[in-house]
Amino acid sequence: MNSAEIDLPYVVDDVTRQFWAYEKAFMANDVEALIEFFWADPRLTRYGIADRQLGIAEMRAFRRAGPAPDFTRRIENLRVMSFGDTAAVAYCEFVRSDTPLRGFQSQTWVRLTEAGASAPTWKIVSAHVSMIPFA
Repeated sequence: MNSAEIDLPYVVDDVTRQFWAYEKAFMANDVEALIEFFWADPRLTRYGIADRQLGIAEMRAFRRAGPAPDFTRRIENLRVMSFGDTAAVAYCEFVRSDTPLRGFQSQTWVRLTEAGASAPTWKIVSAHVSMIPFA
């Protein structure tokens, strides 16, 4: 891959829109929409603040069992980088209204055509969320 294929503006814009749509669904606790953002595959990996999901079945169960957020959060330092037109990563920091800890989130997005789909869509294939004391 040459440097001209990194950070293609239309890919960065598209994944950034997906990131904000995910954030909106998360804060609204739109569980089914949240699930749709993730790769429907047993290889999906998500590490949360006090949880982990290995595979889409665990992700679905986790999302469906979780309570709605009872906090607000502010996204800071969002960085989206693309690699070609089929892979991207999104990193951000967040501040929640219910804790002094600072949150960090990363998502790996891949443009995939899943079974039964007629066209490729952006899916999160791995994600990590953590919160730590941070000045």
